[in-house]
Amino acid sequence: MNSPNSKIVPRRNSALPEHSLPSSSNQPVVPMANSTIAIPIDSSSSAERNSLGSPTTGIQQDRLLNSKSVFHHSSQTILDPVISACGLVKTYRTGKIEVPVLKGVDFAAERNRLTAIIGQSGSGKSTLLHLLGTLDQPDAGEIHFDGRRIDNLSRRKRDQFRNQTLGMIFQFYHLLPELTTLENVMVPSLIGHSAWGYLTLRKKLRSRAAELLDWVGLSHRLKHRPSELSGGEMQRTAIARALIGNPALLFADEPTGNLDEDTGREIVQLLRELNEIDNVTIIMVTHNLEIARGTHRIIKLVAGHVEVPLQLQPEAFGIVRPESFDNLPEDENHPDETRRQAGF
Repeated sequence: MNSPNSKIVPRRNSALPEHSLPSSSNQPVVPMANSTIAIPIDSSSSAERNSLGSPTTGIQQDRLLNSKSVFHHSSQTILDPVISACGLVKTYRTGKIEVPVLKGVDFAAERNRLTAIIGQSGSGKSTLLHLLGTLDQPDAGEIHFDGRRIDNLSRRKRDQFRNQTLGMIFQFYHLLPELTTLENVMVPSLIGHSAWGYLTLRKKLRSRAAELLDWVGLSHRLKHRPSELSGGEMQRTAIARALIGNPALLFADEPTGNLDEDTGREIVQLLRELNEIDNVTIIMVTHNLEIARGTHRIIKLVAGHVEVPLQLQPEAFGIVRPESFDNLPEDENHPDETRRQAGF
């Protein structure tokens, strides 16, 4: 078992296994209203996917054929949003007590970009991520993925959509303690396939999981259980698990929250590689301003609303460029004032 401070082996020049995210030159091209996008398609044949209970018709075809390429909100235009939301409201209830969390949030994330959601604890960051990831439903508002509304899908269809289309990375890893590292990475595939489909493709699925674990530097930990892994190793396992289904969109909820600074920095490097080398679209919730500054777009939540401090010179829709943080005024008498104004 590694110590909690075990180092992650940097893999800065690496890329995902070629068959998992084929290059755009080999991918089907889907025409849209104002752009042409190369959509990553699973390398499995349609016959294989149909036999596994993962049909190529239905949700996946709809999200390819009914795509929208522009998101407009006020004066802010986001080209080619992979996911967008309008007027999201969410209130949690315990008996007669109501706790409003989101109070009319508008959001969009551009395809092939790394977007950060920042804000203080209780601002609604994780709630927003759970709604976008179909883990929960809003009380009001709409969520669209590639132009198709997804928040009003039935529970079964939401589960199917999430399994086939999204990847999820959580702060607390959520690995199954009785399974090995390799088996944990395979879990989404086991859920998405029928029993017969799994038996038919078991060798292929194990090979795919092993390749991903090798990519994140865990080829020597395939048979270890979570209790035998360090925090960084568990998070890398969670990243591999999130990628097993070739997701079109990856969510990361405080992926460095339980890690030391050095290990957290290396986990973020892995996510940046996914985005920069393999063009994986990522939406990441974080408290860490330094991590947020390394993303393409920052969205700040304050008390259930999209908001940024005036000092950040925000664009419309509460979206700011990371370099805007470089212009924050320093307060000599209160050195932490800049961070406080940014919500940290």
